[in-house]
Amino acid sequence: MTIESTLFMRAARRQPTERPPVWFMRQAGRVLPEYRAIREKYSLLEISRHPDVCTEVTLQPVRRFAMDAAILFADIMHPLVGAGVPLDIVDGVGPVIETPVRAARDVEILRPLDPEADLPYVLETIRMLKRELGDATPLIGFAGAPFTLAAYLIEGRASREFLRTKTMMYEAPDTWHELMTRLADMVIAFMRAQRAAGVDVLQLFDSWVGALSRNDYVRYVQPYTRRIFAALAPLDMPLIHFGVNTATLLDAMATDGASIIGADWRIPLDRAWTIVGQDKGIQGNLDPTVLLGPPEVIAREVGDVLDRADGRPGHIFNLGHGLLPQTPIPAIEHALATVRERHHAGGR
Repeated sequence: MTIESTLFMRAARRQPTERPPVWFMRQAGRVLPEYRAIREKYSLLEISRHPDVCTEVTLQPVRRFAMDAAILFADIMHPLVGAGVPLDIVDGVGPVIETPVRAARDVEILRPLDPEADLPYVLETIRMLKRELGDATPLIGFAGAPFTLAAYLIEGRASREFLRTKTMMYEAPDTWHELMTRLADMVIAFMRAQRAAGVDVLQLFDSWVGALSRNDYVRYVQPYTRRIFAALAPLDMPLIHFGVNTATLLDAMATDGASIIGADWRIPLDRAWTIVGQDKGIQGNLDPTVLLGPPEVIAREVGDVLDRADGRPGHIFNLGHGLLPQTPIPAIEHALATVRERHHAGGR
């Protein structure tokens, strides 16, 4: 077996597969008791700074659930951490920036990222993981997208309205574009370094981009997303673009350069695929809260996603966002079994 012959990589290349591959965003940690035991000793950022511990956390869901892909255990804020931005990941709150970016002088402080020097532990984790996974299971690397990183930097923490972020876009466009340029360059450097260390797939996460209108996405964000994917294109690997609450943005995102578009649960999968085009792969898109329901509801909703994919090449089964901490492990197992058994039996 080669890595390219795995179920996941064949689907990511839009080749026919016997069933869709399955992995879940936030599959490493949160719901697993073995992860919670590690969190009693280490914070999230401390885990990432210990390659042996980070490797173990990344492998835990692959071992327990036989996932078709592993995703590096890291945080979308790692480029900022590497560049020396003072921040913390607070349980129940998320990233908190010590000194938010509010003016041009704050942007000028952001220095370029040198991944080998600034984030050596992340790259060593990737190398360790590739030795463990071999050619049996692809490894997904990722980074947070410039808009989401900018929103955290400007707001200081997660926001509902993104008032300060949008105000900078509208009132200080030069400052905004300089910030986005610097962040895009950080993301490119980080993702290229992950590829050099051995990841097989790269995913760009834009957690907060759904807060934008389509016009604002095109004007203020799309140039930087396109810049990232254009820089990664020569790597000749599957590139996934995922954002939350992006049903109104999918047609624009489809032109940004990724080969696979992630759809959240707010739009039916078949409609999303029609919008992004059949020349793209699609990832998704079970509502994560379905896994808090009874087995018959899980089977029904998983089946609905599969029906809408209709066996077309290029579907990667996933959630429409990440696993929730309250998700029962038997529910995850039931969802996985529903995908695997149904398609093994011949599908629809």
